[in-house]
Amino acid sequence: MTGTQGARTDTALTEQAAVRRFVTVSFLFWLPAGLGLAPMVLLLTERGLTLAAVAAAYAAHSLTVAALELPTGGLSDVIGRRTVLAGAGTLNACALVLIALGTTPWVIVPGMALMGAGRALSSGPAEAWYVDTVHAHAGPGADLRTGLARGSAASSGAIALGVLLGGGMPWLLGLGTDPGERLRTLTSDLVLPLSVPVLLGAAVHVVFVFYVLSALTETPRPAATLRGVLRGVPGAIGAGLRLGAGDALIRRILMTTGAAGTALAALELLTPGRAAETTGSPESGAVLFAGLAAAGFVCSAAGSRLAPLVARLAGDGERAIMVSLGASTAGLLALAATVGATGVFPAAVATAGYGLVYLGLGAAGPSENELLHRRVDTSGRATALSVQSLAQQLLGAAAGVVIGVLPAGPLPWLLGAVVLLAGTLLWARRTLATPSADPAAGSAG
Repeated sequence: MTGTQGARTDTALTEQAAVRRFVTVSFLFWLPAGLGLAPMVLLLTERGLTLAAVAAAYAAHSLTVAALELPTGGLSDVIGRRTVLAGAGTLNACALVLIALGTTPWVIVPGMALMGAGRALSSGPAEAWYVDTVHAHAGPGADLRTGLARGSAASSGAIALGVLLGGGMPWLLGLGTDPGERLRTLTSDLVLPLSVPVLLGAAVHVVFVFYVLSALTETPRPAATLRGVLRGVPGAIGAGLRLGAGDALIRRILMTTGAAGTALAALELLTPGRAAETTGSPESGAVLFAGLAAAGFVCSAAGSRLAPLVARLAGDGERAIMVSLGASTAGLLALAATVGATGVFPAAVATAGYGLVYLGLGAAGPSENELLHRRVDTSGRATALSVQSLAQQLLGAAAGVVIGVLPAGPLPWLLGAVVLLAGTLLWARRTLATPSADPAAGSAG
């Protein structure tokens, strides 16, 4: 992708300050996602939605994200990172209020779609702002991996903390004098105990919006007109779609991201049932799964923090990606090998494999994104991140469909392992050259 350096960020902001603000934004955005993860399905079913209606609600979210991923990435490149991020937080806050208080599918499903729009808007602008800020302060050769690793770790840590809080709050509200029941009575069943974590998530998004508007300083861009946006966004989308076609390294990153999406789809679809089989009941299995999910995000955060060390030990970012994805592949193989096995040792191997998948994916992400940012400039940075996110979602969704029809046993786990192994082997061959997106020279798209 070619282009000159666009609107530049505040050069008075140091790299350390940029990292702190990027980490804070990442944490605040993903904490509500963790808060809603554990109670969401139970909340919707308690509102009277059938499983089919719950599936439709989640489909509305996923389809909205997929439809808006590229347009919203282009929007960020046209009108600025801060404006789009504030819009994402506002949409998510409204969506969570609708979901928490909605009593019919006609309120809840639009709420899920609105949350999908917020998720699409958030894909890329914060990271693009961070990279632009560091480049403005230290030039295009500045280290990015450390800050990207800390931001990724903050996101995973926020989800892990949110899962624990979101799963524990409804339970705590039922203890003692049962304040949760009093809350239901006081609000005529408008606010349920399961609604509380979701409403807390909405409040966190409000804090997120105020922080974004005050902390993510940007040099003002030219005043955006509707005509200018309508002309600029399609061009940014087209440039994003051409990324992989013109650059072998970016194509490799996108394929690897899709392979990671397949691995995550296998974990998310197969682990809940396996947890229920282990404990003997769906209820206790749900508790076990919540604990595993939190532990997985902790492992992902740890992997992200270890990414700079892995890159130093491996020699460079490309080798670090191969080593990290190899570890994740080994984790999936461990899960496949222990399907149906009983006893303490197989359970320990499976648990270690589960954590290893997240650890490896967490370690690979910052190195992948550093390589990506060195291939694109500020005019298309958020769009490139949206293309990457879209690749993960589309391949993950396709893999989920295939995994859902495969017979129970090791085969579904092996599918995820084989696809991730293919993504790992992509990095066995070295890239001949890695030009950076030097604003003076243009990017090597």
